[in-house]
Amino acid sequence: MDANYFDLSDDTPVYVISVAAQLSGLHPQTLRQYDRLGLVSPGRTAGRGRLYSTRDIIQLREVQRLSQEEGINLAGIKRILQLENEALRLREEVHRLRAEMRMVRALIRYELPPGA
Repeated sequence: MDANYFDLSDDTPVYVISVAAQLSGLHPQTLRQYDRLGLVSPGRTAGRGRLYSTRDIIQLREVQRLSQEEGINLAGIKRILQLENEALRLREEVHRLRAEMRMVRALIRYELPPGA
């Protein structure tokens, strides 16, 4: 058996649509609509069935909250999610670049003789 078989992350698609609907409190048809609109994009089985991750379930709940509590339409929600994903990507990039910069500075200090 593969050692990583049970190594699941929040991004691992494991929930079929009926379970995802129960966990998110939404109707399966709503989940299909959100997928068609690109609000939540679940993984797919070999037979093209939808498989949702824990992160997808959280995102489904957030879409519902923004729609119901904040009164934001689906196009607005899609844009909000895109901007949040881009902000996350940029934060990760900044973190990576800062680590790289620290490494370069350490190498420069190590390579240059004192007083040079």
